[in-house]
Amino acid sequence: MTPTAPDSGPIRVVVADDQELVRSGFAMIVDAQPDLVVVGEAGDGAESVAVARLERADVVLMDVRMPRTDGIEATRLLAGPGVADPVKVVILTTFDLDEYVYAALRAGASGFLLKDVRRDDLVHAVRVVAAGEALLAPSVTRRLVEDFARRPNAGAARPADLDRLTPREHEVLQLIGQGRNNAEIGAELYVGEATVKTHVGRVLMKLGLRDRVQAVIYAYEAGLVGLPGPPGHPGV
Repeated sequence: MTPTAPDSGPIRVVVADDQELVRSGFAMIVDAQPDLVVVGEAGDGAESVAVARLERADVVLMDVRMPRTDGIEATRLLAGPGVADPVKVVILTTFDLDEYVYAALRAGASGFLLKDVRRDDLVHAVRVVAAGEALLAPSVTRRLVEDFARRPNAGAARPADLDRLTPREHEVLQLIGQGRNNAEIGAELYVGEATVKTHVGRVLMKLGLRDRVQAVIYAYEAGLVGLPGPPGHPGV
């Protein structure tokens, strides 16, 4: 099912990038869609925050490396912990090995894409994030896995919250951490997508997580990625 706008009007988008040609290109792609409208552009992070607030943006397409205030800090100001009226942020970067990937997600980003993303995938990402879901490029997920694999203390302390999950929910969280979508999780566990969606919702609720991106981060920090599933029955 195609995600819908947060209200009856078009999804309001701000494009932030310090390169004018790149910024204009993304803006043209977004503005060409009947359900999306670009309400502002920004050349640095500080400007992106001001424009997004002024124009009541639903989604900001945010570059990482910008002058004055970078995209990480701008994301934290728009969507970070404690922000009263958060704005959804999709990070766009040239580098799939960007050292700021994890920092951007921790700052509150709901999506992370490479700048060579296909036109249709970019538009889809805006709609998905505006609808309250999250989206990560597969290469970004792989980068996070590799990054955490190099951290000697990753997953050293098993969070007590994990004990709230059933064995099947534990499996679902693991697969989310590996970057699997609902269809792929369903195929892996031999259950329907509706069942997977229910499990994902329960995982988020039990662990107090905002969205799928936070679930990915949680799975990495808990050391679940690449580990075998917990013992238990395979029931749903």
